[in-house]
Amino acid sequence: MDQLLLSRLQFAFTIGYHILWPAFTIGIAWFIVVLSALWLRTHNPVYQHLVRFWTKVFALAFGMGVVTGVVISYQLGLNWSGYARATADAIGPLFVMEVLTAFFLEAGFIGVMLYGQEKVGEKLHFVACLIVAIGTVLSAFWIISANSWMQTPTAFTTTPDGRFVATDFWGVVFNPSMPYRLAHMITASFITGGFVVTGVAAFWLWRGRPADQPAARKAFSICLGLLAVLMPAQMLIGDQHGLNTRKYQPMKLAAIEARWDTARRVPINLIAWPDEKAERNDYALEIPLLGSLILTHSLNGEVKGLKEVPPSERPPVLPVFLAFRVMVGCGMLLLLVAFTGLYLRWRGRLYTTRWYQIACMGCVPLGFIATLAGWVITEVGRQPYVIYGHFRTADAVSPIATGAVASSMAIAFVLYNCLLLGFFWYAGRLAWRGPMSGVPTHSAVPLATVAAALGQTSPIPKGAK
Repeated sequence: MDQLLLSRLQFAFTIGYHILWPAFTIGIAWFIVVLSALWLRTHNPVYQHLVRFWTKVFALAFGMGVVTGVVISYQLGLNWSGYARATADAIGPLFVMEVLTAFFLEAGFIGVMLYGQEKVGEKLHFVACLIVAIGTVLSAFWIISANSWMQTPTAFTTTPDGRFVATDFWGVVFNPSMPYRLAHMITASFITGGFVVTGVAAFWLWRGRPADQPAARKAFSICLGLLAVLMPAQMLIGDQHGLNTRKYQPMKLAAIEARWDTARRVPINLIAWPDEKAERNDYALEIPLLGSLILTHSLNGEVKGLKEVPPSERPPVLPVFLAFRVMVGCGMLLLLVAFTGLYLRWRGRLYTTRWYQIACMGCVPLGFIATLAGWVITEVGRQPYVIYGHFRTADAVSPIATGAVASSMAIAFVLYNCLLLGFFWYAGRLAWRGPMSGVPTHSAVPLATVAAALGQTSPIPKGAK
């Protein structure tokens, strides 16, 4: 492998690993806010115990995100000095704003969120949880804005030595694709975090430990209700995002659909094996006319083909094509699970259907897989450019020896996987112990509450002595 490809693979691994944690913590932070609000309103101890449990999980994931995010900053300067030099005047302020408005906000209140539940009062603790959750969204806002500018660059000029200089700060921030990407990413984070909570609650229900049942039922019910709304919303947002991509990045859309020739009334490829050398699709399964209808909202809509540009200007087709189908496939499965929850709720079997509990546990990784697949579409689909249409990736890389890149990539691979194993160990132990772990005896959920959650009218079963 050459140095450019190794640098790209290293960055893909480190940032792909990092993106999992914000995608998780954004959703969990806002779920904690919902639980805190319910606790304030009802003073049901179940909500308080759920806040305590998910705050511990959030702390683990937040730490992982901070550690892996710092590495990205160094990597931009070391492996991608050409990119840093060219774009610092345009999007450098966005990274500074992310630190000033988001990271400091989170850092300032996360201590209260983690350790203040019994010390600062319930209202102040709720405010701390809310501020941390807002901080996660602000962080995503600035990072997505910078990334979106790289996809659809606007409000800039270039200097004779090749640097990009912003002509309008807010024009850079609110570039044409930014609102769609932000909405898509935030909603994906809510979905990812929501299905983690659903899967863990399903495990508690499946295991059947009586003390855990009230918390399991509350978490299961709340998340499935929210997911039944979020999944269709994400489909609509994704559709609008696709229309925006068709307008500003037509070759990315052509790669997503493996569309070689520009045409109207095109079919949609459900699955195929794109052959880039022969410029054709093998083993294609198509549905007539549906491509134009979905991609343009018109049966007669025109879709640009990859042959509109020379091969050197095209993104790699196969990974983009397959990643899109992985993302959509995960989304359809999650939509089916969310709507099945509505049906089971209507039938009164939401908490007792064991096969559905197992299905929910199996859905835990799907949100992360869909997020990574979406990232592959976004980043690989803009190649061969790092600033779409203006600055090629080959010009952005640092002149570093291939061996240095390979060795640092190997070290990162080992360390990151050790961190991941550590996270699984501690988070898994928390989930196994259940939401009542560490709860003082005097504040445990009363037996009557457990009985009510299990559908019994009395805490003592009939016939018991």
